[in-house]
Amino acid sequence: MKITKSGRPIRAGLMVVGLMASYASPTVAASELYAGGATVSITPDRPVALSGQMHTRISKSVGSPVTATALALESRDGEKALDQAILVSCDVVTIPATIIEQSRRRVQERIPGFDPRKLILSATHTHTAPVMEEGFYEIPKDGVMQPGEYAAFLVDRVADAAVQAWEARTPSKVGWGLGHAVIAQNRRAIYADGHAQMYGATDRPDFRGIEGPEDHGVEVLFVWDADGKLRATAVNLACPSQEVEGESSINADFWHEVREALRDRHGADLHILGWTGASGDQSPHLMYRKRAEERMRNFRNRTRLQELAARLVAAWEVAYEGARQEQISGAPLVHKVDSLDLPPRIVSESDAASAAANVERLSKNPADRRIMLWHQEVVDRYKKQQAGTTEPYRVEIHILRLGDVALATNPFELFTQYGIQMKARSRALQTFLIQLAGPGTYLPTEPAVHGGGYSAIAESNAVGPEGGQVLTDRTVELINSLWTE
Repeated sequence: MKITKSGRPIRAGLMVVGLMASYASPTVAASELYAGGATVSITPDRPVALSGQMHTRISKSVGSPVTATALALESRDGEKALDQAILVSCDVVTIPATIIEQSRRRVQERIPGFDPRKLILSATHTHTAPVMEEGFYEIPKDGVMQPGEYAAFLVDRVADAAVQAWEARTPSKVGWGLGHAVIAQNRRAIYADGHAQMYGATDRPDFRGIEGPEDHGVEVLFVWDADGKLRATAVNLACPSQEVEGESSINADFWHEVREALRDRHGADLHILGWTGASGDQSPHLMYRKRAEERMRNFRNRTRLQELAARLVAAWEVAYEGARQEQISGAPLVHKVDSLDLPPRIVSESDAASAAANVERLSKNPADRRIMLWHQEVVDRYKKQQAGTTEPYRVEIHILRLGDVALATNPFELFTQYGIQMKARSRALQTFLIQLAGPGTYLPTEPAVHGGGYSAIAESNAVGPEGGQVLTDRTVELINSLWTE
């Protein structure tokens, strides 16, 4: 797809790159599911620059270890492999494309016969994990692990986790459950004049409400060995892990407390994957009732991370109580990989002018390099748009059927409304949505773009609402193609 100088796409919609071979429902009979898990530390042994803010932060300590947790799945008919997947959840802010490519190469070298396209990496979106890409921050050279060094370290550890999980495969049973926990709140406040602001004050006279919906469901996947011992679990929550995002210590955020609590109850060798659901406009930060919330938390003598973890663990236990009564052997596994070309967000003339002014203002101070580059990208996009050389925004998505549930990935910080659409329209019994399975930019709704503000302006979005709907519709179509009955 090309973009004209006026900013209008010559043709809208998507182009499907031919990786989808069949729309038939999976065969339920004559299959056995093998599964394995592994957990490795991805905590650096030196200070690093921390990702997730517009200014440079150098880690001063380790508040909690960051980890990569892998779940390997394979369906077999006798000795014949029918389908496969390795999912790796990483305590990082996003997954750059280079990390995915290098990890797949490394895994392909170490697991003969495994299709590297079926390795999925996703981020928990902690804002207190190392920077992985060079050139975005002014980082001291002495005494600090550089982004390229950490990226190589991460790739090694991700490959280790994937291989260990694959080699640990044994005949397994799976189950799924649903709980609820108030962890996230919509973080976009709207005001009387129609504008919106992320984390905007809600005690102002012109405050009129919260912009979008919230999703408090907790989708949980369980994996038991053939003897009924719980070996792994994946917890899908529509909330990024960024409660302590402004600190200068390495920290897995609330996922660390969740893992510690679940292992205390269910075994120290339990592998726990954190999957971030569609939550580009949600976070764990309180938007209102703050004093009442803090008062109750203080009565319980908990830190904020402990409070969030307690709620999430309680929801997990509700899901587990149901799922353990229905442990399923031989659940069919079908894994489809699809590539979509999404229409990019149009950069207006005023967007470009504002961005150019910000570049001029910020380029004078090296400490502002990260935010300056953020604005510069909009200027560059506008120039391509005017020249008619804009290319579609290509994304990779994964659609899996595992028994009665669906798993679907996307690389964005996808606004919650899209996730609600996908879940409501899916034919699966439960639908797990895993965002940030890639480099990630916010993908807002039309009302959010109208309200403006960080997360819904041109600097925040490579793809706009038109592309968001294309992504949603195609995801639902692919999920439902696996439930034709």
